[in-house]
Amino acid sequence: MVRALVPGTFDPIHRGHIDIILRSTNLFNDVIVAVYDRPLKSLLFSPEERIKLVKLSFPDNAQISVMGFSGLTVEFCRKVNARVIVRGLRVFSDFEYEFRMGLANHRLAPDIETVSLITNEDHSFLSSSTVREIASLGGDVSSMVPPHVESALRARFAELGDGQQIVPTTSLRD
Repeated sequence: MVRALVPGTFDPIHRGHIDIILRSTNLFNDVIVAVYDRPLKSLLFSPEERIKLVKLSFPDNAQISVMGFSGLTVEFCRKVNARVIVRGLRVFSDFEYEFRMGLANHRLAPDIETVSLITNEDHSFLSSSTVREIASLGGDVSSMVPPHVESALRARFAELGDGQQIVPTTSLRD
């Protein structure tokens, strides 16, 4: 049995993530979605909220389990006996980042392989930051995220109110 790990912050999970995770179940017996708890970026949802949103995205799939983690991804792989790290590639700029991360992980743990899946073209524009920004501006993200995530985004932005700087980076306002 080959167990794979799909790590990420999933803030929030979107249809691109879901596609990569579901496609991973066609390749591996057991897939763990690993929600990272302390990334070097601002988050909209707490680790517990992100884990819940991810779990709700795969309610009836026995091949998929969801866990939170901190520390090195390869160390978490060892802890849960995962032999493969699955990553998604959307655009060319992802390749360089994922290539470097894959090499670093291989240096740390040569026994753990990295497999990159190319995104479905329908999801190539999706990123969590894009989803957050569109949702923060009141845009329709229903084609980008499952209904429970859309509801969570709406509730969070209503709770935060106007004037919050939540999504730095490029802007879709122009």
